[in-house]
Amino acid sequence: MIKDWIAILDFGSQYTHLIARRIREFGVYSKIVPYKISAKRLLSSKPKAIILSGGPASIIAKKAPVCDKKIFNIGIPVLGICYGAQLMARSLGGRIAKAKQREYGKAYISLKTKKGIFEGLTSNEMVWMSHSDKITKLPTGFKIIGSTKNTLIAAIADYKNRLYGLQFHPEVAHTPKGKKILKNFVFDIADCEKEWSMSSFVKSSVKRLREKIGDEKVLCGLSGGVDSSVLTILLKKAIGKNLIVMFIDNGLLRKDEAELVKRRFKNHYKINLKFVDASEIFLKRLKGIKDPEKKRKIIGRVFIDVFKKQAKVLGKIRFLAQGTLYPDIIESHSALGGPSATIKTHHNVGGLPKNLKFKLIEPLRDLFKDEVRLLGKELGMPDEIVYRHPFPGPGLAVRIIGEITKQKLDMLRKADKILIDEVKAAGLYKRLWQVFCVLLPVKSVGVMGDERTYEDVVAIRAVTSNDAMTAQWAKLPYGFLEKVSNRVINEVKGINRVVYDISSKPPSTIEWE
Repeated sequence: MIKDWIAILDFGSQYTHLIARRIREFGVYSKIVPYKISAKRLLSSKPKAIILSGGPASIIAKKAPVCDKKIFNIGIPVLGICYGAQLMARSLGGRIAKAKQREYGKAYISLKTKKGIFEGLTSNEMVWMSHSDKITKLPTGFKIIGSTKNTLIAAIADYKNRLYGLQFHPEVAHTPKGKKILKNFVFDIADCEKEWSMSSFVKSSVKRLREKIGDEKVLCGLSGGVDSSVLTILLKKAIGKNLIVMFIDNGLLRKDEAELVKRRFKNHYKINLKFVDASEIFLKRLKGIKDPEKKRKIIGRVFIDVFKKQAKVLGKIRFLAQGTLYPDIIESHSALGGPSATIKTHHNVGGLPKNLKFKLIEPLRDLFKDEVRLLGKELGMPDEIVYRHPFPGPGLAVRIIGEITKQKLDMLRKADKILIDEVKAAGLYKRLWQVFCVLLPVKSVGVMGDERTYEDVVAIRAVTSNDAMTAQWAKLPYGFLEKVSNRVINEVKGINRVVYDISSKPPSTIEWE
């Protein structure tokens, strides 16, 4: 049982998840909770410290999100970051005003002290700013402990009550000593002990699953991707033969995917696997559909229909397990109560009808993708599964822009197989977060031999990332791209042009749809 943990109140910052990840990297458990949580409820769960995240709102706006003021008086350390620092200052009697000059990007902070939260730093450090408001008056008991050229009150502290505020973001890589600052808060100020690891997560998860499930049966949907595969093996470890796994072939999978999943989990892992070929049903329902959100929703509904029908055949099953991760929740809706915007619907989030009559189990919902990979390694799973690139729930339906047809699926599968094979042969696979082909709704003129062609275009998408919340387009070697392009054009009938996507996230998403 983990004793020391840090609560992170989410005010909607794009960096909130980074705070949690940084602290977990230190070996201390952290959890993101709604900013509206009451001090009483928070105190009942006994966190060792609280961190207030940044956020897109202005604290001086009428409907600015605010937390329970009592959290500053419950006797544990509190660190406010950016918006969180301004909220802390205002809640305790300070003043906030619109800054004459917005401070965004790289800045240098002059430290008034090199003790406490700034232990081990120099007098002048690079930090990353992102704010248009500023603290103009300190609350009683606070001191200025850092200033920048444009912001006099850039870091504050009330040493007596262990309250700290930073106008900059220590959680991002652009603040070089940011990890050191967070470590100082977590270990020196909050006095946390290292108790969080994948080994401890496995032990606690197995114990909780056994206590919750007992002798009941659990149905788990398996896609073959990293998340559902790791979930399946974790559940097998916890409940053994009481696990029933269902794999639905929706006809939107990569080349030879269905056979690979059957061979791996039924034959190798000896999982009780029910295989369902529903490809014709999915393709029929998707006929004529071009809008990406409609595709996702149709696929989700058909999946549930097929799942429900097959589940009835299996008899009485009380629990349903899903491989939902924390980034799924962030991007789908503000499930944590924070002011986050919907980017796109995720297949694992909010898609279950009330009449499905299962109790939901989501053992991975607090984990980021890189942590799921670590969990897989802890469970003894091979690199082939653990480091497999993410694959969208709607499958190739969102990698074919426009209407889905069997012919387009066959073309995309062949092109994608060539790309992945060449990526692995070049030793690039583990360096990339995702790499795949997208079939565009564009035809272009080409020449093959002495004949004119008018055929389809494929885009290659390759990105590097840590958790898919942000991503950079990968600078793949020109020689490699040339080889892939030649093979695709020569070997895949119907494609005569290959292009390369050089956009990052944000502003683009990783998947095209």
